[in-house]
This record gives sequence, structure tokens and C-alpha cells, in this order.
Amino acid sequence: MRKFLLAAALLGFTIHASATDLLDTIKQRGTLKIAVEGTYPPFNFKENNVLTGFEVELAKALAQKIGVKAEFSTSEWSAMLAGLQAGKYDIVINQVGITDKRKETFDFSEPYTLSSPQLIVRNNDTRVFKSLEDLKGKKLGLGQGTNYADIAKAVGGIDVKTYPGSQEYLQDLALSRIDAALNDSLLIPYIVKKTKLPLKAGAPLGDIEKSGIPFVKGNPKFKASLNKALADLQAEGSFAKISKKWFDRDVSKAPTAQ
Repeated sequence: MRKFLLAAALLGFTIHASATDLLDTIKQRGTLKIAVEGTYPPFNFKENNVLTGFEVELAKALAQKIGVKAEFSTSEWSAMLAGLQAGKYDIVINQVGITDKRKETFDFSEPYTLSSPQLIVRNNDTRVFKSLEDLKGKKLGLGQGTNYADIAKAVGGIDVKTYPGSQEYLQDLALSRIDAALNDSLLIPYIVKKTKLPLKAGAPLGDIEKSGIPFVKGNPKFKASLNKALADLQAEGSFAKISKKWFDRDVSKAPTAQ
């Protein structure tokens, strides 16, 4: 009987322990363990050996709202979600797209960025390109190794020019050697601002992609707390302030032509 009671007690302890919500764990610990790449400007990167960027500032603000300190780890993207699943950190903030496949393994916060492919055009160009169809017979610049080339070539009739990086095709666009360029809507304000060229964001193209903060399933209290922290930052204007610092716009809103 004594052995039975001891076994039952141990079973009860195991069930109770396994049911501990992540929110209780981080509150007791006093830190929120966060994974980023640390090599992905302007989202997260090192400047003078100090981790900075949009997602680093956002993570610190979220941790403060929850009542703990942010503790960062850097990881290669290829190993990041596996590390999350293994319990190396509590969350990942690294532009993780919310997909049905990933939702089978992880829970996600509400989306904090919305993006889509978007055209880049010259400030003084009076032509209006509303879609890739409008670029038939025109020259379109984009980076090597992206899927944007496949998207553009599928339309047909577009003279697609590929470049080693954004600096090269943006320079050609500013000099009217190409008619437009294509990149992710989130990166356009940053790279245009950095190059200081007379360019602007054109029409967004394709479907909106949503990124959120993944964490291990089965933590409803933590999910509610994280979403509340995010909503509070948005309601008080802190999210928009951080976003505009890095992107000149609120990236939680759908992209629009400028």
C-alpha cells in the first residue's frame, strides 16, 4: 500500500511538473531566453559587437512587459527551430513565417510583421507599375538566388536582370539602366535609406506573408501573456516607434506603395 501511494504521488508530481506553463518558468527564472541569428540586418545583427536591430529592441520591450529580462542567444537559421523544440531557448524572434507546417510543431504569437514582394521605382518616374504584367517589355532588377526571378519569369516578356546584391541593382535603377527592382517589402525602406538613392517603394505584389514568434506548444498562459505584451506595445505606440526607427513605417501593417 505504501509503495502504491508513493508511486501515485510520484505520478501526480510528474503530471504536475509536465503541466507547468512556460510563463511560470520564465517568471521564476527572471529571464526570457530568446534566439536570433544575429546576422540579419535590420532585424537582428551585431554593431560594434553589440546585438541590435528591430527584433532585438522588440524582444527587450516584450520581455519588460512580461516582467522579466531578455536573454539572447545567436544561432544559425538551419538549427534554430530544432533548438527551440529541444528547449535551448523559450522563443525565436527571427522573421519566422507562420505556416501550417510549422503550426503542427509550435504555437505562435499574433503576427508582428506583414510583408510581400514589392517593386522599387525611381522617385521621379511618372509611369505606374501596378503589377508584373505592367513590366512586360521592361527591365526588372533583383538579387541572385532569390525566388523573385522565378516569379518574374513566369509572367513572361520581362527582361529580368540579376545582381549580386541590392546595392548593384538599386544603383542601376537610380541611373535608369533598369525600369524597376523587386525585393521584400520589409527590407525596401531600410536599403533605400541606407543607399540614399532617389528611390521609393512601388506596388506590393503577391500574397501577404505573416511572421510571428514561435514557442513550444502547450503553454496557454505564456501565449496569452506574450500576445497581451505585443498588443500593449502596439496600443501605446511603442511598437510603431521601434518599427519606424528601422523601417520608416509600421511593419505590422500591410505594405503600400509610397
